[in-house]
Amino acid sequence: MRARTYRKLLDSGMRLIQQRGLVSVAEIAADAGVSRATAYRYFPSRSRLVSAVVEESLGPVRRFDSARTDGRARLRDLFDQTFPRFKVFEAQLRAAMQLALEHWAMERAAVLAEEPFRRGHRTQILHRAAHPLRQQLGAARYARLLCALSLVYGIEPYVVLKDMWGLRDREVEAVSRWVLDALIDAALREVRGARSGQNATTRTGPARAGSNSARPNRRRNPSHLPF
Repeated sequence: MRARTYRKLLDSGMRLIQQRGLVSVAEIAADAGVSRATAYRYFPSRSRLVSAVVEESLGPVRRFDSARTDGRARLRDLFDQTFPRFKVFEAQLRAAMQLALEHWAMERAAVLAEEPFRRGHRTQILHRAAHPLRQQLGAARYARLLCALSLVYGIEPYVVLKDMWGLRDREVEAVSRWVLDALIDAALREVRGARSGQNATTRTGPARAGSNSARPNRRRNPSHLPF
């Protein structure tokens, strides 16, 4: 009985959010034909409701794994499997973003009266896919790559590329995939550049005092700045 009631409420939540956007627990209770008191026992806040909706939408993605050993290939597989679900559940994921932004503003104003909704599952999802790259990049560059990938993995590319640029779903996927490869290429190129620099220093030895190479470079290349 409990499982059936939970399923009924969750199905109502999924459908109403698809139709209207972010809704309240009271609204899904009315749609499901369940009392508010009963609905609030299952979903005490919108945060719990939206968390359940996101889990329903992206559950298989959160459990993603790949038999491949190459980090780039694993990330490509992740993007290929995930973005079709982003398309299907776009309304639900936009609602999650809306609630997170609303709660952020309410917390700053000290008026938030419900459990705050937190996002962040993409960090674990990306790490699980990309972890073979850690050995190639080192800890700091690997962490920076994951931070960069988190900007293009999620509902945010849909919001930016569809709402601002008018792209279609397939074009959003193509741009995100292009950015994925560009970021990996940039990270690996940086490693190769660092190794080449180390090898050159080893061959030539330390710079002599007063030589040009020993003088501080006041116009540093941004690509060589620490993360």
